[in-house]
Amino acid sequence: MPGLIRIVVAVIRDDAGRVLLVRKRGAVVFQQPGGKRDPHDADDLGTLARELREELGVALVPGSVRHLGRASAPAANEPGCTVEGEIYAVAVTGQARARAEIEELRWIDPAAPGDLPIARLSREHILPLLHRPSHS
Repeated sequence: MPGLIRIVVAVIRDDAGRVLLVRKRGAVVFQQPGGKRDPHDADDLGTLARELREELGVALVPGSVRHLGRASAPAANEPGCTVEGEIYAVAVTGQARARAEIEELRWIDPAAPGDLPIARLSREHILPLLHRPSHS
């Protein structure tokens, strides 16, 4: 499908149950950390590990990864494109900080994100998954 961007996204929660969102440099909206697979990435988890290391300076905790599903929505930063994300709940080690193309981090309550501008994939698909009783 022309204009389809396949990505892998991480759902990272803190001890209070808040979810980490990031804003890329030059973008207005916040979204889950993650990104596109590079040719040298072995699989989704390889992509996720690389993106989290490069963009946030954190490492995946072995055995913590849980696939939550796949969802698609209009791309936040590429007009006319659709983004399709494989969604993984993960635990990380290290202190997340904005690096590479990430300009800002926010921890939000997934049940009450407020008026923060959030990408549609996150707002319409990922955040609603997180405050259902079966995923809390």
